[in-house]
Amino acid sequence: MRARAVVAAVFASGCILFAGWESGAWHDAALHPASAAGTPTPTVAIRSASPTPAESIPAPVEPTVTPTPTPTPTPTVTPTPTATPSPVPPPVAPPVAAPPAPAAPPVAAGGTFPGSLAQTPYGTVRVAVTITAGRITDVQALKLTDAGSTSVQISRYAAPILRSEVLASQSARVAGVGGATYTSVGYLSSLQAALTSAHFG
Repeated sequence: MRARAVVAAVFASGCILFAGWESGAWHDAALHPASAAGTPTPTVAIRSASPTPAESIPAPVEPTVTPTPTPTPTPTVTPTPTATPSPVPPPVAPPVAAPPAPAAPPVAAGGTFPGSLAQTPYGTVRVAVTITAGRITDVQALKLTDAGSTSVQISRYAAPILRSEVLASQSARVAGVGGATYTSVGYLSSLQAALTSAHFG
């Protein structure tokens, strides 16, 4: 039974395929009668249009010329010659100025020069000095202490001694006479004033 069923199914399928093929052939004949009659359909060769010269030959393209930049000349730098330092001379010590010569002492005038009047407790004293050729040659007592007889005696005693010492030392810087202090101080003070006025010493 199964074998019959298989055969029946194969047969039915074949019938269906045949019927479908017939139907397709009839439909194709209706659409293309020339093909059904067996007349060959002429083949139409489609020729492509000849390319136009513009299409076949491309227009020459002018090459773009990129200008080459002109090289800027590099300025030549001339090296500045290095100045050779001049030798520095050694420092010169300034000339040492010679010390000024000592001023010459004023030349004592010649003559007799009275001294000032010197005051003492026992009266006034005044002398005069005589200078000759730059030397003390004499001292004269113009006034001596006179306050009492004792004072007069002391002055008369002291005056010659003081004169001798002044002539020996050629100045008023001498020691006084003992016992006649006030007479000695007055005598030498007046003498120094006389020597100063004569520019002596």
